[in-house]
Amino acid sequence: MAKKAKNIQTYESAMTELQQIVADLQAEAIGIDDLSEKVKRAADLIQFCKTKLRNTENDLDDFFT
Repeated sequence: MAKKAKNIQTYESAMTELQQIVADLQAEAIGIDDLSEKVKRAADLIQFCKTKLRNTENDLDDFFT
């Protein structure tokens, strides 16, 4: 698994931050100096969300089987 994203508490907080990064990118509000950092952060957030969803799916599968 990729390195753990720092300061992510919940799926909802990760999604909120990710949506803000996307909005900033679409608005061209992120300068070239910060672009690489934001893209890396977005990748960490996406990985966190995917892992959280996969774990939740596994928990539900275990519960209903």
